Amino acid sequence: MSALGRVVRAGVRRRRTQSVAVGLAALVATTCSVLGGSLLVASRAPFDQAFDGQRGAHLTARFDGARTGADQLAATAHAAGVTAAVGPFRTLTLDPEPTPGEHTPAGAQLPPMAVAGRAEPAGGVDNVQLTEGSWPKRPGEVVVASGYETSAATGDTLRLPGLPGAPVLKIVGFARSVSRTADAWVTPDAIGSLTAPGSTPGYEMLYRFADAGSTAAMDADRAAVAAAAPAGALTGAQSWLAAKEGSDRNTAMFLPFMVAFGLLGLAMSVLVAGNVVAGAVGTATRRIGVLKALGCTPAQVVRAYVAQALIPAAAGILLGVVVGNLLTVPVLATTGHAYGTTASGIAPWVDVAVAGGTLLTVALVAWAAAVRAGRLRTVEALAVGRTSGGTRQVVAARIAALAARLPLPRPIGLGLAQPFARPARAAGMLAAVVFGTAAATFAVGMGGTMSWVQGAKNHDASDVLVHPQRPDLPHGAPGAAGAAAPPARPVAADPAAVTAALTAQPGTAAYYGLGAVDVTVPGVAGNTTVTAFVGNSGWAGYRMVSGRWYQGPGEAVAPATFLTEARVGLGDRVTFTDHGRPVTVRIVGEVFDPHMQTNELFTDAATFPAGTAPSPDLWFVKLDPGTDHAAYATALGAALAPLHMTAEADARHSSSGSIAALNSLTATLTLLLVVVAGLGVFNTVVLEIRERTRDMGVTKALGMTPAQTVGVVLASVLLVGAVGGAIGLPLGLLLHGRTVPAMGHSAGLNFPDSALDVFGTPLLLLLALGGLLIALLGALLPAVRAARARTVEALRAE
Repeated sequence: MSALGRVVRAGVRRRRTQSVAVGLAALVATTCSVLGGSLLVASRAPFDQAFDGQRGAHLTARFDGARTGADQLAATAHAAGVTAAVGPFRTLTLDPEPTPGEHTPAGAQLPPMAVAGRAEPAGGVDNVQLTEGSWPKRPGEVVVASGYETSAATGDTLRLPGLPGAPVLKIVGFARSVSRTADAWVTPDAIGSLTAPGSTPGYEMLYRFADAGSTAAMDADRAAVAAAAPAGALTGAQSWLAAKEGSDRNTAMFLPFMVAFGLLGLAMSVLVAGNVVAGAVGTATRRIGVLKALGCTPAQVVRAYVAQALIPAAAGILLGVVVGNLLTVPVLATTGHAYGTTASGIAPWVDVAVAGGTLLTVALVAWAAAVRAGRLRTVEALAVGRTSGGTRQVVAARIAALAARLPLPRPIGLGLAQPFARPARAAGMLAAVVFGTAAATFAVGMGGTMSWVQGAKNHDASDVLVHPQRPDLPHGAPGAAGAAAPPARPVAADPAAVTAALTAQPGTAAYYGLGAVDVTVPGVAGNTTVTAFVGNSGWAGYRMVSGRWYQGPGEAVAPATFLTEARVGLGDRVTFTDHGRPVTVRIVGEVFDPHMQTNELFTDAATFPAGTAPSPDLWFVKLDPGTDHAAYATALGAALAPLHMTAEADARHSSSGSIAALNSLTATLTLLLVVVAGLGVFNTVVLEIRERTRDMGVTKALGMTPAQTVGVVLASVLLVGAVGGAIGLPLGLLLHGRTVPAMGHSAGLNFPDSALDVFGTPLLLLLALGGLLIALLGALLPAVRAARARTVEALRAE
């Protein structure tokens, strides 16, 4: 090992605390940056890979079969901007029922199925990928899309009771269309036998365009197709951007959060590295003179002190890359599987870019601080000791004299003046406290917002939950007294009978029931879930972003994701098709509902034509104050038993896995940042004590007790902690106020003001004291060590 290498190794070993601080700061910065960058890349990679591999359709256009013909639609392949097109395919919507069997329980219901007649899975656009089985070869066979909600397997059958003769379709395979162009595919000649009398199948065309990278471009492409088709023939068009946004939504919410923590971590690593090197230079002036006297050039001195920062930083960066990747993999574990790709979520170039960028940043900051060491003249460095003098000491002495006039204990006055002797070092410690306080404030705010989101997701918690009985016995097995058991598949009871039982039960304050049905909305990709309420749903607890909750039939509320995709706003009317029946509602409010199914509408059951609303299968009950929940549930359950319904007291829902993961991640990263902030204070205080070792020996010789010594050291960080807390608190609030809306926009949601207003006055006061707490805890151990130091040894120090 060279002489310079021995100098570096000795410096790293001698300054273990500073080395640990630099390593931890680099670890936090790298972990946040790797996780954020990997999420950004991986959240898009599976969809992009699948879309490119299948040559997905930029636009899926559906046409009215009564207004146009196949030849006219084939001509639209030459519309402006079209680079490739396939079709037209005959399409229709079916209402299938699965045949009970090994994979499907009796009474199971399926959502409406959009079926396309397609001879081959490939065709140049939307090359459908078979994941199981084979493509249909004859009428009576069907391939089901992987995303369609069914538990059936290959070989099972689907009944179509709404068609003459109740035909049956045999499932011969499953396939994946990244463009979601259909729920199932049959042979083209099968469409005729699946068409209800008096109705006309529609058509579907699939297009790719030269320019399809933005909403504006897709609007222009849609207009070109509509202009090329007969007037009024285009009934709906689905953009590939909607499918892409849906696939990115789950991970997109994490990105602004990770960017915020990444910036905090990077700032802390830069700050701590700079403080460590600057402190090392300041406390080793004589050592630098010795090194130069022994023949070290200024460049070698600079490299030595830069290396002392880079070694622990490199260790922290390597560990941060590993931790960041370990956190990325489970977050995106199911994304690649959903699209049939092999993307793991780990992007090597992100690891290299983040590691190199963080190391370069630390190196630049360390170099800026180490240049001072290289510029010191050898004679001047050898002539001075550790304690600096000059103007700063004069200023500190004057401030100490001023503090002595205050009605404070003498040790406190001495400590308050110490930061003014080293203003640059005090500024570094102040920055550490500011960032630590900001990180804590940001984390508390994120925790409050995530609790708000969890409350929004669990809006259906109630005093009593009523639901169909779910017996453990298989279908048809004998019951307790030899009678036949209820159906294994829960069946919704008559709503009128349930409401009568609820109304008659003493203690009932309010109740509502809900049922759901999948419908289609022109221009909206896939199915839209309509939740129909029976009873007073005003107390259901849905969080409104704007507008109001519906107040009667014909009104509806929806989340921002649906409003954006359907291109409607408050006051607009939306028509959805339920099993061939059009229903029109007016949007009166935007609701915050962060569920997987983001195409939702909420309305009154009376909005549907008489007898067509989905039957409620869940009922939520609020009780009068003082009512015994368990006794009420028992009595209500007995009254509902003939309806095969049961009552459950105090029904609650578990927390969301993604929110729990986000909260855990927040707590972990915040703890690391606060520890790094504390180490920054610890490092600065240690340097101060080393420089003042002889001065402290003198004060001890004059009668200062160990307790007073601790008081001096702690008092030296009081002002810095108080100011740092006062600055860090609004900084953390600002970061929270900018990050939360960005998280919502990334997921296609809007957060109302109530999601941001999660800080109460007591909590704000406590957070303001957080800077003081960080400073005191960081200085406590050095203060105790200084108090225990022997007076004779301190007086011998240079």
